[in-house]
Amino acid sequence: MNYYSLNGKSPKVSFKDATIQGQAPDKGLYFPENIPSLQKDFIENIAAFSKEEIALSVISPYVGDTIPANELTRIVSETLSFDFPLVKINDDIYSLELFHGPTLAFKDVGARFMSRCMRYFTRNHDKEVTVLVATSGDTGGAVANGFYGVDGVNVVILYPSGKVSTVQELQLTTLGNNISAIEINGTFDDCQQLVKQAFTDEALNKKLFLTSANSINIARWLPQQFYYFFAYQQWPDKKNLPIISVPSGNFGNICAGLLAHHSGLPFEHFIAACNSNDIVPSYLENGSYQPKKAIATLSNAMDVGNPSNFVRILELFHKEFNSLKETLTSYSISDKETLDTIATVYANNNYLLDPHGAVGYLALKKYLEKHIGQKGIVLETAHPVKFYDVVEPVIHTTVPIPPAIQAILEKKKQRIRMDVNYADLKEHLLLPRK
Repeated sequence: MNYYSLNGKSPKVSFKDATIQGQAPDKGLYFPENIPSLQKDFIENIAAFSKEEIALSVISPYVGDTIPANELTRIVSETLSFDFPLVKINDDIYSLELFHGPTLAFKDVGARFMSRCMRYFTRNHDKEVTVLVATSGDTGGAVANGFYGVDGVNVVILYPSGKVSTVQELQLTTLGNNISAIEINGTFDDCQQLVKQAFTDEALNKKLFLTSANSINIARWLPQQFYYFFAYQQWPDKKNLPIISVPSGNFGNICAGLLAHHSGLPFEHFIAACNSNDIVPSYLENGSYQPKKAIATLSNAMDVGNPSNFVRILELFHKEFNSLKETLTSYSISDKETLDTIATVYANNNYLLDPHGAVGYLALKKYLEKHIGQKGIVLETAHPVKFYDVVEPVIHTTVPIPPAIQAILEKKKQRIRMDVNYADLKEHLLLPRK
């Protein structure tokens, strides 16, 4: 399997080279040359497979011969060393819980898979790798955990000041070692722009072995397909396919789901559930794609005003607007609606949603109200405890703290504060590491 740049001005590369580079030399995102078609027997008999067997069947065509089969099996097994349960909320809506990993967020899968691929690919390199990543919330903690202690890899995480939750900030600022965090006085889009500027700086890239761990990197993006297969495997009524509602910010997760759908995974329809950052809902309504400055919301991991991965979705649908609209619907949910949803679902169904899951739940509910008789799945992307300061005042009780979070609550944050200034970032990146 080779990968081409969506800007069309760079040569095709292997999975290995696309993973290491992160972004193509022409600044485009990499995209698979072919979309694998899954065997009908695999889909029909999916209940008979373990989650590791499913994941290997899905990811192997994308990896090709760049990683030996036994090594890829080990990587997948380590990546998926926790559960992905499908939990019934009510008669019409189920939750696929993606928060049972080490940092209690769906991004654990992509971060763990990528870190292990990167470790294998750079095992014989004599030059250290610098992983540069911007986060709007959960990416930072997942990447920090995934790469923590990996020899030969230094991680630099940029996050917007005051726009991530207390727990999210602790997860990405308390590890130390080969992980460093920079608190940017700006938005996630500012952080992402600084990262992109670093990748386009030829002089910097001659001095550093620089790569990305955002979902622009195929090794972070592609394994997110696994969730959708696990959801389908557990879905109780295969004759009535579910609607899939995905809390969407940078659109890597839902793009992975649509990719799985194109490979043959049967779902009825997809919903991109957005907060007040309504770029894609507006686009699907009027056909005009207009990036905006990100708005801070309670579902902060989705506070993205120019989602990078949407260009991949357009490529997947050959830029055919009507074809995309047949498969994808998008809603914008306000903070008030988010809080009301958390309170209502907890009171009526004894199920606690985090703010992102609440956005996904209400978007799905709105769709089902217009499509009577259908049912759906919301991807619950983070544990509610990560947003206890938002959730607890709504449900009027405390959220039990898992051991993984309890262990970091008393730790001291280690981060550098920085304005939106690329010269300052470049100077920091060129500092010698321990």
